[in-house]
Amino acid sequence: MQTDGRSLDNWIAGVQYFEHEDHRIAYWSAGGGRPLLLVHGFPTSSWDWHLLWDAMAEGRRVIACDMLGFGLSDKPAAGYSIHTQTDLQLALLAHLSISDFDVVAHDYGVSVGQELLARRNEQGASFGLSRVVFLNGGLFPEQHRMLPIQKLGIGPLGFLVGLLMSRKRFGENFTRVFGPETKPSAHELDEFWRLICLQNGHRISHKLLHYILDRRQYRERWVGALQQASVPVKLINGGADPVSGKHMYEYFCELVPNAEAVCFEDVGHYPQTEAPDRVLAALLNFLQRA
Repeated sequence: MQTDGRSLDNWIAGVQYFEHEDHRIAYWSAGGGRPLLLVHGFPTSSWDWHLLWDAMAEGRRVIACDMLGFGLSDKPAAGYSIHTQTDLQLALLAHLSISDFDVVAHDYGVSVGQELLARRNEQGASFGLSRVVFLNGGLFPEQHRMLPIQKLGIGPLGFLVGLLMSRKRFGENFTRVFGPETKPSAHELDEFWRLICLQNGHRISHKLLHYILDRRQYRERWVGALQQASVPVKLINGGADPVSGKHMYEYFCELVPNAEAVCFEDVGHYPQTEAPDRVLAALLNFLQRA
């Protein structure tokens, strides 16, 4: 399988929409077989998966949406929380008449994945979730090393993040979380920024950052979901990530010893775009087991 990717225009051309609680939500679906839900991170969107999309769709039905406030989906002035984004993911699956599924989650999305896992633990097999893969993200709030802009964003002056954000500042901050040899090109940064700015999405960055506070509030529930997981769990980690890299990988191995984990030490926070071939191999190795 090859991870060739798609242009952003080609990706956008394949979008579909559904309505959820009076908001228009963008989503994509391709392939056939066991459903695999891909959950993106902050501040980006489902286009994060484009290098893996076609290869994953060769043997599975892949589904992804731009969560509320991201990408091509609506970006209201308020109403953001991990629980509401989790409800959105389940609404998408219901819209597509999907009841059994696996999950791959990244960054912001790992908290959605943890909430899905917590619900699976509570409801049992009737919930339909069978396997979960986490990529880099704040699985443990005590191990999450925030960038200065994130610290500003969750404070009383958080609105300044949106007011001051520009393509140049975005590029400077975003590039910092990538590996030294796997940083995005200027063109790639332009494409990420293009999606962020739709419907003035760059002006609500501080509101989306509420997820950091959610992680602190629900720490016991979401870490407990990992430790008490009733389905197989795997971590695929980019070790060069300054936010949730090798230090988080080692902590995960200590606190969740029964789960699988792999660390690619030369890549950063976006392993699915920095090392797509290695991530694809690690995903398939885990997801294709009986």
